[in-house]
Amino acid sequence: MARQPDATPPKGRSSVEDFGKTSPADLLWDLITFDRLVTGPIIHIVYWAGLGILLVVGCGSVGAAVGAASHEEGANAWWLGTVFVVVGLLFIAAAALIWRGVCEFYVAVFRISDDLRAIRTQMEGGVPLPDRAAETVKAAPRVRKKVATPAPTASSDPLKFE
Repeated sequence: MARQPDATPPKGRSSVEDFGKTSPADLLWDLITFDRLVTGPIIHIVYWAGLGILLVVGCGSVGAAVGAASHEEGANAWWLGTVFVVVGLLFIAAAALIWRGVCEFYVAVFRISDDLRAIRTQMEGGVPLPDRAAETVKAAPRVRKKVATPAPTASSDPLKFE
């Protein structure tokens, strides 16, 4: 059976802060039992490493295009080299945005995991969770008004001819 955390983590405390305030024995136990997930803090390093790889690949393709254009004679080689430079720069921008989205997805998943862990800890401690649905209904009750609709008149029908 997994060991339960001692106290409820304060609101706004992230898994990165948890690693700095844990003893090495507790940290090792949490990592072995998967009570604490390490990918959350490590995703920042993965993001910057991936961004560096994308930058090297994109600059390599731009450099290859310039090198190929400089070794060929004629205007066609320069036009083709220019196209590859533009495509390489667009690749860098698009790949960086996609990579950012992928990493943000993983961060969101791990934040959800941290929130669920805090909720579980709070519920196991006997503290009831607030009922958000009841608060919403009390704050904004729905009022339905009956509106009388006017009866159609003969002159309001544009397709009817007299």
